[in-house]
This record gives sequence, structure tokens and C-alpha cells, in this order.
Amino acid sequence: QVQVVESGGGLVQAVGSLRLSCVASGSIFSINAMAWYRQAPGKQRDLVADITNSGRTNYADSVKGRFTISRDSAKNTVYLQMNSLKPEDTAVYYCNAARNYYGHYQPGDYWGQGTQVTVSS
Repeated sequence: QVQVVESGGGLVQAVGSLRLSCVASGSIFSINAMAWYRQAPGKQRDLVADITNSGRTNYADSVKGRFTISRDSAKNTVYLQMNSLKPEDTAVYYCNAARNYYGHYQPGDYWGQGTQVTVSS
């Protein structure tokens, strides 16, 4: 089993910045990739960014150039640095861990509880 716990959400004004953290614990040796998803009220949960153990990254078009995903293997932590935030970035952000990665990210079984990000205009 793997547990992931997010932190770092909050309220920020537009064009501001936030950094989210996701700490993984448990059988982390089985994890090959991790990702951030977000879900706004009434909308589906969408992939924001993902990162493999080799450091390969991928971003949704809506966040390219503004968000950066990174990892600190020593701390079993994945970060999401969010800059130039917009009101449309408002959502609950979830961390996900996946055992398998076959060229593109598919959500694994391990989800965090989510952290709320609210961007005011």
C-alpha cells in the first residue's frame, strides 16, 4: 500500500503563486510515476502535470509555462509550483501515485485527500 498526503493549498490573488507538496509513504518502491490532478465544482477531475521516476514531465496545455512539477526522491515528495495563477485554476488539487507508466500517465490506485486552491480575481 501507498499513502499520499497533499499540503500547501490556500487562497491567493490572481497572478500570485502557491506551491503544493505531496508526500508519499508505504510501498513507494512500487511507484514509477506521480501526478497532480484537479477538480473544479461540477467538472471532471483532470490531469494537471505528471512526473516519472526518471524525471520526465508532462503538463496540461492550460498550465504550460506557469506550473512546474518536480520531485525530491530523498524526501519522497513531489511538488507543484504554481505561478501566474488565474481564477480558473481554482479547484481541489489531488496527488496520485501510479505503479505503471507506459508512455503517458494513467492514474494509479493511490489518491490523496486533496487540497483546496482558490484564486481570487
